[in-house]
Amino acid sequence: MRNKPKLISLFTGAGGLDLGFEAAGFDTRVAVEMDPEAVATLRANREWPVIDRDIHSVSPSQMLETAGLQEGEADALIGGPPCQPFSKSGYWASGDSRRLDDPRSGTLTAYLNVLRETLPATFLLENVPGLAFRKKSEGLDLIRRSIDSINRERGVSYSVSVEKLSAADYGVPQTRERVFVIGSRSGADFQFPEATHGQGEGLKPWTTAWDAIGDLNHENHPELKMRGKWADLLASIPEGQNYLYHTERGDGLSLFGWRRRYWSFLLKLAKRLPSWTLQAKPGPAIGPFHWKNRRLSARELARLQTFPKGFKIVGSIRSAQKQAGNAVPSALGEVLARQIRAQLLEHDIDTAPTLLPRQKKRVPKPEIPGPVPAKYLPLVGTHEAHPGTGRGYAAIGRSFG
Repeated sequence: MRNKPKLISLFTGAGGLDLGFEAAGFDTRVAVEMDPEAVATLRANREWPVIDRDIHSVSPSQMLETAGLQEGEADALIGGPPCQPFSKSGYWASGDSRRLDDPRSGTLTAYLNVLRETLPATFLLENVPGLAFRKKSEGLDLIRRSIDSINRERGVSYSVSVEKLSAADYGVPQTRERVFVIGSRSGADFQFPEATHGQGEGLKPWTTAWDAIGDLNHENHPELKMRGKWADLLASIPEGQNYLYHTERGDGLSLFGWRRRYWSFLLKLAKRLPSWTLQAKPGPAIGPFHWKNRRLSARELARLQTFPKGFKIVGSIRSAQKQAGNAVPSALGEVLARQIRAQLLEHDIDTAPTLLPRQKKRVPKPEIPGPVPAKYLPLVGTHEAHPGTGRGYAAIGRSFG
């Protein structure tokens, strides 16, 4: 263990990113996470030292002490500060976001403060694509300004490389997009790896939901049953589609206005495609749902996030959903961690990931959708399409609030 690259982890959650770095040979010397359910999962699966407090109440010196490290001894600092100020869902509803005016964006500053005081050899910061929206780059600007300041004040040369990656392009069975900021204290630039999976020439096929969870088709826990107003409508939607199937532009009945709902409303997995992004706090009708018309189990969520075999998410189904939905797919973390070791730490290491599920040769046919239940038939009619970003019902309500 002493010879392994040493890691400081912030906003660790259920450990998705750490597990990827672990698979690449890193040793998590300290993890900072305040959510008690995520802490329970970490402690049930790993012996990492966990500081279970708000990051704003933990000094970088306390982190170093817990990790048994001195300033500059950590090989990597990793973490994904909570992303609500930069979330696409908030932008979709209102056409704008408070972003750096949002007090929750203080977590970004907290990460940068730990970087300043611990001076790791490398760092990785993960966030939602909204961090880098065109003409909405306040978060990235803050990161760059802060790192410039750190370099001047501490006499170091941290580089900054930024890229938006889709997990499915690297063999993860989920089309999850995230922005990664990676840098080296030595000033070396990081080259993000090329996609390995997709539909282009020379690429492997995408890893599908069936590849990940096809052997878990007997998850029949009562908590997985869909509930709420729209529960009985889900079975009428084909695999790989959502509520748009039941609009005037879809092939079902005209029950909803085009784009009047979130994309993930009544969204159902398709066996032959990667999963869509797992949500941390979905409403009762927000997917993705299983093709058997139910919620995903904790084991299925862990598989779709490519957590290592045997790693179990602790807690209720709702808690498992939150923990998995907030995590970075471990296999994507492993891809980047191996590249960090090879490029920035100059370690002799195989860069091929080990956490990807095996692709299955035989995939069953899609499930046959059922009829629309009679109780929804009064909704059939003409419905207005969404008028555009920032002009929907929610945004209009706020403007007159």
